[in-house]
Amino acid sequence: MTNILARIMLLGLLAALTACQPGAPEEVTIKSGALELKFNSRMHSMARLLAEEAKPLMEGFQPSEALVLASGPVQDFELKEVTESGLEDERGAGRLYRLSGQSAGQPLTKTVEVSTYADFPGLAVFKVIYTNTGDAPIDVQGWRNHAYQLAAQGDEPPFWSFQGASYDDRRDWIQPIRPGFSQENYMGMNASDYGGGTPVVSLWRPDCGLAIGHVEMTPRLVSLPVNMPEGSQPANVRIDYRKEQQLAPGASLSTYETFVLAHTGDYYPALREYSRFMQASGLEFAPVEEAAFEPVWCAWGYEREFTTDEIIGTLPKVKELGIKWAVLDDGYQIAEGDWQPNPKKFPRGEADMKALVAAIHDAGLKAQIWWAPLAVDPGAKLLEQDPAIILLNEQSKPQDITWWDSYYMSPAYEGARAHTREVVQMFLRDWDFDGLKMDGQHLNAVPPDYNPVHKLEYPEQSVEQLPGFFKMVYETAMSIKPNAVMELCPCGCNFSFYNMPYMNQSVSSDPLSSWQIRHKGKTFKALTGRAAYFGDHVELSDGGADFASSFGIGAVLGTKFTWPKDNPKAAASYLLTPEKEVVWKKWFGLYNDMMLSREPYLGELYDIGYDKPEAHAILKGEAMYYAFYAPEWDDKVELRGLQDRRYRVRDYVNGREYGIVQGPLASLAVQFEGYLLLEAVPE
Repeated sequence: MTNILARIMLLGLLAALTACQPGAPEEVTIKSGALELKFNSRMHSMARLLAEEAKPLMEGFQPSEALVLASGPVQDFELKEVTESGLEDERGAGRLYRLSGQSAGQPLTKTVEVSTYADFPGLAVFKVIYTNTGDAPIDVQGWRNHAYQLAAQGDEPPFWSFQGASYDDRRDWIQPIRPGFSQENYMGMNASDYGGGTPVVSLWRPDCGLAIGHVEMTPRLVSLPVNMPEGSQPANVRIDYRKEQQLAPGASLSTYETFVLAHTGDYYPALREYSRFMQASGLEFAPVEEAAFEPVWCAWGYEREFTTDEIIGTLPKVKELGIKWAVLDDGYQIAEGDWQPNPKKFPRGEADMKALVAAIHDAGLKAQIWWAPLAVDPGAKLLEQDPAIILLNEQSKPQDITWWDSYYMSPAYEGARAHTREVVQMFLRDWDFDGLKMDGQHLNAVPPDYNPVHKLEYPEQSVEQLPGFFKMVYETAMSIKPNAVMELCPCGCNFSFYNMPYMNQSVSSDPLSSWQIRHKGKTFKALTGRAAYFGDHVELSDGGADFASSFGIGAVLGTKFTWPKDNPKAAASYLLTPEKEVVWKKWFGLYNDMMLSREPYLGELYDIGYDKPEAHAILKGEAMYYAFYAPEWDDKVELRGLQDRRYRVRDYVNGREYGIVQGPLASLAVQFEGYLLLEAVPE
């Protein structure tokens, strides 16, 4: 009995409930760590962070959860009953609160279930159930959860944000929120071959922030809109689900499991906790693969018109620079879907392909092959052999992958999966490649599948089964080569969190700037922990040579240089000139010496939005490694995360000594352009 009482008291410290007399509560308070939620008698709510430095997040109670009808949202319910009970599930021990109420204008009851967990302070999980208590059906258009208006507090910008959706303009994942901003963040298709993402938005100020999202175990077609109207400072966030349906008399409708999380710092702690919660719920990430941290050369500098002689001729320079991987990119195949060697490049077919892989191995390098799974060209033999392999959209037409001039295959169709297993076996077992570069923005999401041949229970099964498709690819690859590197590169997309468990190397995936390389890296390190993050080809960074942006955040270095000359048919030149070779050799040498990509990234130390200059930190043993970025900087920088001891500081790129500083927090006067990478080693 003593142990039971002690456990109840411990949970009570983390999650408390205050209410008036049973049956007629006026106000309810639920706590989870530093998150405090309040509900009033209309079942409106407000959230705040219980921290001394935190200013109010909201002004008053807000109609946060509602059922949406054609006439508008039903959001006012008279609170009738509140109950509290213990909770124990795969996520740990906690408390379950049920708040029930009745609508005055509609024959509807509403029950809000709020779960808090001792192992996840600051987070609360919601499920809302609406029941038709009348004798006629109710036409429902959707529901919304966590509809909050967040108060600005005079900062510039008013908020920074992480927004998890994918768009064809390949926009930044981290954006400032100012008047006039609006983004829908639909987790379905936002263009023909762009969609999906991580179902989380986080808005923060220098003092605190709030994140919302869903914690379902499969992708869901929700929106997480964020906006700030012109001439206004409050920011609006919510989770929307839109689906027309009838709620029959006596029937209930339940929302997905959603969450609200209060945090300090930028979005990094919120994404880290979200990922940790999802893993506790049963999501398992692939083990870390050490070979995924090794630097990469890709033959894409020669583009689709490459020759095998060009690739083989470049390998000695690749090895000389200390690079460990050589990647065969797009252009080797007959067509998307027909992945056999193109006889124009490989006259002897598979024999020539095996000879190329053998040449890479003979050079002391590992070999990776580019591949666009789920894509099939209209004229491919595969499509002739199995016309049913394609996904049909709501208009009963093939869904286009515009980038490849291809069609989507359905990830839920066994014919597509059987073909894919055969292709993986061909790449890794028959041809002897050591890893796969799975490429294409279409990999992030698929639309609902209306192809009647596939006999799905409902069209959205294709959306839900896409992660299972990648699980099959990963398991097939591991059964052949247990140390295969599995890179997933949905070009420009904000990665689908549900696909992440089935890769062991993430990538900045065709970044549009060095800023994207850095903030995508911080995002992946929050979501996937120690797994390898590839900064992509340095030629895609600012100026085509910004190694520092990858190096300083602990990303794997890569390049697509050509040598000793370009392919004459390539659209651009990536020639490794003697001048560039000096730079490339220096950075790849530093990378192999230091291997910061393998070390813990301390994303909570700096706010990527408000802290100036932009800063990142990595812990290696007892030493700290700092990366600062700004167009120009002539002022002090803070060295955070030190122990209470003395450290010797130096610029390890340029060999400049900065002397001794004293932890745990030190400041240093510095001057730089672009970047400054510092090492702080204990005395």
